[in-house]
Amino acid sequence: MEISLLYGRRELVPKVDIPTKLPDTVQVLPTLAVTTSVRCLRCNAMTARDDGGLPHGQYYCPQCINLGRVSTLDSFYHVPEPNQFSPPSEPLTWRGQLSPLQSRVAEEVRKAMANHQRHLLWAVTGAGKTEMMFSTIEQALKKRERVCIASPRVDVCLELFPRLQRAFQKTPIVLLHGQQEQPYRYCQLTVCTTHQLLRFYHAFDLLIVDEVDSFPYAANQQLLFATNQAKKPTGGLLLMTATPGKTLLREVRRRQLIVSYLPLRYHGHLLPEIKRIKISSKWRCRLAHGRLPLTVIHWVHRHVQTKKRFLMFVPHVADLTPVANALKKIIPQTAFATVYAADDERLTKVQKMREGQYQFLITTTILERGVTFPAIDVCVIGADDEVFSSSALVQIAGRVGRSADCPNGQVTFFIGDNTLAISSAVRQIKYLNRLGRKLQCRDV
Repeated sequence: MEISLLYGRRELVPKVDIPTKLPDTVQVLPTLAVTTSVRCLRCNAMTARDDGGLPHGQYYCPQCINLGRVSTLDSFYHVPEPNQFSPPSEPLTWRGQLSPLQSRVAEEVRKAMANHQRHLLWAVTGAGKTEMMFSTIEQALKKRERVCIASPRVDVCLELFPRLQRAFQKTPIVLLHGQQEQPYRYCQLTVCTTHQLLRFYHAFDLLIVDEVDSFPYAANQQLLFATNQAKKPTGGLLLMTATPGKTLLREVRRRQLIVSYLPLRYHGHLLPEIKRIKISSKWRCRLAHGRLPLTVIHWVHRHVQTKKRFLMFVPHVADLTPVANALKKIIPQTAFATVYAADDERLTKVQKMREGQYQFLITTTILERGVTFPAIDVCVIGADDEVFSSSALVQIAGRVGRSADCPNGQVTFFIGDNTLAISSAVRQIKYLNRLGRKLQCRDV
C-alpha cells in the first residue's frame, strides 16, 4: 500500500493491499452512518435503509457508486495531508503580461487567498480568468501549500491542464476525471472535475472552483459537500464564474462573499452582442422532412463560402442527427460533426475542431463553456427552447470573439418567439458592455 496515495484522500483499499500492521499515520474511517436512514460519509447523500440494503444487515450508497461502491463492509483509509513538497523557488514559468485591469483583479484575489478567505471572481467570458489566478497559485506553491483547480466539466479540465503545465513547468501536475486512464499520483497541483473532489478529505490549502454556475455543480448538494470536505478547514476557496446564480448574488449583496469583478475581456474588446432572427416556431416539422429554415440555410451557406468556422447549438440530442442530415444535403463537401455529453468520441471531435479538421460542430449545451476555438461564430437553432437558461445563452454567446487576433464575430439566435431567458441574456451582455465602455474610456 503506497502511503502517499492516501495523503488528503479517503480511499477504499483492496484487502489484499492492506498490511497486517498499519503505519501510525494511517487512519481507518467509517464509510456510512446508519440510523433510521443511511448517510454516506463520502458524498453525504441520505438513502432509505430499504433502498441501500445488502444481505446480512449491511448497507451501501447508491448515489456515488460510479466512484466505487461504498458499503458498511468497507472502511476508508486516510492520511492527513502532510504537505510533503519541495517547490522550486520560482514555480511560475509563464512570462505573459496581464492588462492593468487584470493585474488589479489578480492582486485582489491573491491577497484574499493569502488569508485563506472565501472569494468570488466574477469576470466576463474571455476575461482571462486562468491567467489572473497564476500569481495566486504561485503564492500557494511557494508556501508548500497543496492546490486544486476543479471544474464541473471535463472539457474545461482538458483545456486547463496543458495551460497550467506550460505556466508551471517545474511543478508536477495531476489530471483527474472519470474518463482518465492514468492512475492517481500525489502532486502539489491537481486539476480535476468537481466529482473527483469526493475522493479528497481536508487535502487542499487552496481550492479553486471554475464555472461554479455550471451543471452539474450548481445547486448540487453532493458537490457542494465535496468542495467543503476536500478543502482543509483553514483553506481558501476561490469561486470563478461569468454568470453567477441567485445564491451567489444573494451572498454578495449580504456581504457574506467578497467579490472581485471584471466586465471587460483580456484583449479590451467588448462582448459580441446577440442578433435575433425569427423562424417558424414549427421548425421541427420542416426538419422532419429533411429541411432547415431558409434563413438558417442562408446563414450556413455564407459561412461555408467564406470558410468561417462556427458552432451550431441545438436544444436536444434528438435534434442533432436530423439537423446534420439536412446539412449534408446542402453542403456535402464540408467537414463537420455532431457532439453531445454522452458521445464516446466527444473529446476526439473537440480536439479535431481545435486542429481545424472540422469547419463546424453541431452541439448541445455541452460546449456552452470551457472550450475555446479562435475566430468562430455561433448560432443557436431554437434558442427559445426552455432548455436554454439565460446563463447558458450568455455562455454560448461568450464562445465568440475570445481571441485577440479576432475579437469580434456573430452571435445569431434563430427563434420562434422571444423568451425571458433570451431577453435576460441580451440585457446582461448589453449591461456588461456598458460597464466595459466606461472602463475603456477611463483607460483612455
